[in-house]
Order: sequence, then C-alpha cells, then structure tokens
Amino acid sequence: MLISFGYKEDTVVADAVNRVIGIDIGGTSVKAAVVEQDGSVLDEIRLDTDASRGRDWVLSRVSEAVEGLKRSLGDPSNSISGGIGIDALGIATAGRVNVESGEVVYATDNLPGWQGTHLITWARENLALRAVADNDANAALLGEAWQGAGRGKQRLVMLTLGTGVGGAYMEHGLLCRGAHWSGGDWGHSILFPKGLPCNCGKNGCAEQYVSGNALLRRGREYTDKQYRSGIEIMKEAAHGHLEALQVLDDYTADLAMLLVNISVTLDPEAIIVGGGVADAGEVWWPLLEKHLQQLGVQTEVNRALLGNRAGIIGAARLAFELTDS
Repeated sequence: MLISFGYKEDTVVADAVNRVIGIDIGGTSVKAAVVEQDGSVLDEIRLDTDASRGRDWVLSRVSEAVEGLKRSLGDPSNSISGGIGIDALGIATAGRVNVESGEVVYATDNLPGWQGTHLITWARENLALRAVADNDANAALLGEAWQGAGRGKQRLVMLTLGTGVGGAYMEHGLLCRGAHWSGGDWGHSILFPKGLPCNCGKNGCAEQYVSGNALLRRGREYTDKQYRSGIEIMKEAAHGHLEALQVLDDYTADLAMLLVNISVTLDPEAIIVGGGVADAGEVWWPLLEKHLQQLGVQTEVNRALLGNRAGIIGAARLAFELTDS
C-alpha cells in the first residue's frame, strides 16, 4: 500500500471515524489530545518527558497520556475503542521516522535510546491501536496546513524551534520526506562551517544557533546569568534590558540567515515558524522581521497559529488519513 499522508483540502475522511488521538513526543514533554474530524480538540494532556531516563520510560509516559485521556472521557472498560469512538493513534516524534514501518531511523541524544524504536508495532502491542508515526515537524506542518497558518496554501515550509530545530516542507499539498526520511531537516544543515559541535556529530549545524537550547546558551554567555528558560530572556528584553535585547538580536540574525537559505532553495508560498521559542515571539519577532528585510527575503514568513498543539493536530490528521486508507 502506498502511504502518502499529505494534506489535501478535498480529502474526505471516512464517516465512521469520529475521533482519534494525536500525540507529540519531544525531548521536554509528551502532549496528547483527542481530536475530532473538524480538527477541534475534545480533551488534552501534557506530561514531562524526562527523556534522560531512556526509551522505556518515555514510552511509559506515552501510555500514561493515552490512559489519562481514556479516563477523562469516562471509559469504564478502559478499552480505547470501548464506546468512545476512537479508532487510531497518530504519533509525532522527534527524529527521522520511516513512515511506512513506524521505525525511528535516526534520533539524537535529545531522546536517548530512541533510535530504532518501532512505534507502530509498540502501539499495536501495548495500546491495541492502529497507529501511524511521523517526524514531529512533518506533523506540525500538516496541522498548520489543515487548521492553522498554512490554510489554503499548497507549497509550504515549517521550521520548528524547540529543544532542537525541526523542519518540513510540502509541494502540491503533499509532504516531501526525502529518500532517507530527512527531508526538511534544516536543523542539521550547516549554518556556520567549522562552527559549534552538534550532537549529530557535525559542526556548525543550525540547531546549535537557533534552537531553544542555543538561545539559553547565548543568554548565559552574554550576561553570565543562569537562565532556566528562554522565557526569562524574553521578559528581560521586554523590560528593555540591553544585554537580553542583544541576545535576541543576534539570535534572530542567525534565524533570518537560515530562513533566507530555505526561501531561495524552495521558493514556497510561505514559511511557518513554530515551536516553543516561536510561541514566545512577541518580543523577538519584530527583530526577526528587521533582519529578513535587510536580507531582502520576499517569501511570506508567519508565526504558527496552533502553538504547541500543531504537532498533535497534525498527528491526528495522519491518524484520520490512516483510517481512510
């Protein structure tokens, strides 16, 4: 069976399927939601990943999230299909995913031991659910194309800024995953040759300059303060702290350089920037727009509209399309 799992505005989802669960597994948190056919979220849950405890622990958090949703929906039989109309599970995860088999074919230490995990098999054996799995940036792009900033557009790019940096793109409404499942992986494109070492083994990857972790590192280097999150840097910048503003200005200059490279390579209708860093973009977005203008970027660049729900909405879309295949 050929699995396209893209986004088509005229896609018709089987009437028998009312609800699915979409789940987004990242280095910081596991987020899950029950999603209906129109994209509305019926219920959701978020758990800390604590990824340093390894693969089995992360998978136990996935199980806990699913069980929590079942309980909240009042399923006394504790059976995922027991009277609540849930037919499938869509899984979005950090790492490169073979969509046909559900195997995580590559993952960094953001999720230790994650590489080689067979998510579809695991879901069938442990949750008794049909499942589909894909990279979290691919899922986020599907979510934004379906219900967010990409509605009505067929040539789109997604860049996600979180613990790491993810990316995805689509042509004619279909995701372009690449021959080795790494299509759109701009986080591990070289932004600065011979630059900072990356956990993928290369040097100078974009992830080391424009991820949430990179923002924290910059903040600590520039100010000698031990920030616990990027939000603290944003708050200081909002109050006019010059060092924090300089951190964000340099950060957005590097981000603009990555965006211009994507723009001239793919010439999409729009680039959507999402992830945890983008969710806190009120302060730094005008700085990014300044640098984009200076670089002469013509492509429309927008913040994601779905926030941290993009991955779970996109994962749900994958699950609906699975049930219709």
